[in-house]
Amino acid sequence: MTAVGGAARSLGGARPVLVPFPVVDEVERHCLRAEEPESIHIELRLPGRPDPVRLRQAFTGALRRHPRALVRQAPGPWYRRRYFWELTGEPDPGVDVVTVPAPEPGALERARERSLASAPPLAVSPPVRLELVDDPERPGGTALFLTVNHTALDGPASLRLLATAAELYGGRSSAPAAPPTRTAPGEGAAGAPGPSPWARPARVAQGSPSGGPGNGVLVADLAVPRRPPGAAYTVNDRLLVATALMIADWNRAHGAPPGPMRITMPVDDRPRGADMPMGNGTRLVQVPFTAAELASAGRGAVDELLYRTAARTRALKAVPRPQLGYGVGLLAAPVVPVAWRAVAARALRTAAGPWTSTALLSNIGRVPYALDFGDAGRADAVWFSAPTRMPRGLSVTTASSAGRLHLALRWSKALLGREDGARLLELFERHLDATENATTGYGGATEGDSR
Repeated sequence: MTAVGGAARSLGGARPVLVPFPVVDEVERHCLRAEEPESIHIELRLPGRPDPVRLRQAFTGALRRHPRALVRQAPGPWYRRRYFWELTGEPDPGVDVVTVPAPEPGALERARERSLASAPPLAVSPPVRLELVDDPERPGGTALFLTVNHTALDGPASLRLLATAAELYGGRSSAPAAPPTRTAPGEGAAGAPGPSPWARPARVAQGSPSGGPGNGVLVADLAVPRRPPGAAYTVNDRLLVATALMIADWNRAHGAPPGPMRITMPVDDRPRGADMPMGNGTRLVQVPFTAAELASAGRGAVDELLYRTAARTRALKAVPRPQLGYGVGLLAAPVVPVAWRAVAARALRTAAGPWTSTALLSNIGRVPYALDFGDAGRADAVWFSAPTRMPRGLSVTTASSAGRLHLALRWSKALLGREDGARLLELFERHLDATENATTGYGGATEGDSR
């Protein structure tokens, strides 16, 4: 990100400032499909209503403070060897980054649908849009919907952008709260071996797809899961187990044969301060579950599965590795035209489809920012949802704020319908509640850690 910082200082020059696509951005760009938009949806609920003019000024000011968000894909010939981001310093002429749709029945649902239906184009700066929507569920309340093109930014970077906008609007510092203290695990916290890395993970069984392109989503407001003092597992481990058991139950009910699962989990090691690097900064790890573990846990043996999962996630987080693994970096080596690499990347993705993980769980954890919009109040709910493409087709995204767990279940419409999503949400809540009864075991992370 040093190069990006230096680029930002050169924005006043006559020549455009170009930043090469990192590996993650390039692979995302290669695999874009119009029928499955790569949009990140972030939804904040506020008790009051921000002034639209001041909000537009604050959000535009936040973009200027984070110039890596004020980008567009630079044009180039087909034989170019790299994609480049062009830092623009300001939104492109004619681009209104903040819109205020007219109040109407079902405004929240329509805004959510718009956020999932299309991603802001990469050819226009910035690749983000913010909507201010009246909340009919709460008199005087509003919702902010941020839609982001995932090729340019990920969820934590987008939240940092909103935190800066809140600071500029409300005047309260957006410095992140101190992270929760973690205690090293005690002796005996070894995990059992997972399934073979060559085993094909189970797929989410098809329900009653609603048809049409894009994704569907349901959001829920739950109690933050309690972790007994001294427990060896974190809330994140409980969310992983609940996700795996949810899918196992769903698949059994739909006649799918049992099989091992892998849950993709983003890990983010970036600082959360005002100097947080923008872009796609998470690395992906695959948390494994065997078919036998999920079958036995379905009969109530959740505690052992929690301990095994905790040991596996600690080990996975501790191993340094490239964001998408070691092999993917070869796809972005600028030795042949980028158009040829795009063909290779799409072919490899298709060939690797059977080994794609079962689902994605993205746990943002406790939101570290105040998100205080002054006269409009402090955000008391924060939802995220990550893009969901086939063959995976299902993602669970969580964040905690104001003492609540905000969960978004997002699915591909080619796999599931809205009633299917509602049933999966019921299963998730049931299995998350079941982990409350697990024994605490040996020492681990401390109370209050939502990661």
